[in-house]
Amino acid sequence: MTRRLRRECPWDREQDARSIVPHTVEEAYELADAASRNDTEAMVDELGDVLFQVLFLSLLLEERGEGDLAAVAESCAAKLIRRHPHVYGERELETAGQVLAQWEEIKREVEGTGDREPLEGLPENLPALLYARKVLRRIDPEGDAKGEKPGAPSADPEERDEAERMVGELLLEAVAASRQLGVDPELALRQATRRLVEDAE
Repeated sequence: MTRRLRRECPWDREQDARSIVPHTVEEAYELADAASRNDTEAMVDELGDVLFQVLFLSLLLEERGEGDLAAVAESCAAKLIRRHPHVYGERELETAGQVLAQWEEIKREVEGTGDREPLEGLPENLPALLYARKVLRRIDPEGDAKGEKPGAPSADPEERDEAERMVGELLLEAVAASRQLGVDPELALRQATRRLVEDAE
């Protein structure tokens, strides 16, 4: 189907990786929204849209002779095995925080960035909240509550709901304060995170 669309649809024929990626990001946000609402039907639909993005971008690689869907899948499998030696190898880890620290360590080793500072290579075009979370994760991989991966739900639903309510209210208060001060909260958080990066380097 993807190949046929690429051949026969004028819009699809005109696309390249740069033009299609904004749609990929949009579909990822729509999937995240469906997941946050726990809307199973919408998740199935949005997962299909995200899958199509993967198929389409893989086809673009194939057309350039630089890869294909099989190469993407093989790379993904190899990466997951490489970064989970506690599952596929002999290492033993007990907490999600230890897993995150190991993940970053292996990532730096494999990408030849072992001599780099931990904060190098972070994409700054992420939304400010996600960028800030990634920076904090790089600075202190085991600093998450209970050693959990960021975004991982608490085992206790009531505890998770209360934590989300508290953090949501804090963020809402920060946005309200930014309005009163005439400050863009996205830019303010991004600048604060960049200062943190500079201080950590």
